[in-house]
Amino acid sequence: MSWEAINAVSQVVSSIAVVLSVLYLGIQVHRSTRVAKLATQDAAATALRDVTKPFMENAELERIWRVGLEDLSALSAQDQARFFHATYQFLKAFETIHFHYVYGLMDRELWEGWRGLLLHYIAAPGIAHYWKLRPEVFLHALSEIR
Repeated sequence: MSWEAINAVSQVVSSIAVVLSVLYLGIQVHRSTRVAKLATQDAAATALRDVTKPFMENAELERIWRVGLEDLSALSAQDQARFFHATYQFLKAFETIHFHYVYGLMDRELWEGWRGLLLHYIAAPGIAHYWKLRPEVFLHALSEIR
């Protein structure tokens, strides 16, 4: 076998190795992208749970949230401020979830479930009032969900 033939065979072997390496890299990137999406989806659920968990653990906060959703005028000025703070955190959690969906980090089916929950809450008079009062603190895209 001549040096030219050996060189040609080594180039073919090298080319095959490069193609296999690129395929392997593609598979690994796909897997890591899926893992990143799952981690993002889990983080979104955790963020919303972190916002709403105090409502279940503290009867006074639960009362403020429940009453504030339906009738802000039934709350004192101090309780309204607490309701608005909770609403801000609640809507910011949804904003983050929406952001993840828009940038492809959340599956459409999962987003549709979150969107349904968001629509349920923003229809409540207390959150609708806050939304009108402070629209500038939320992404414009979130306001288009309505």
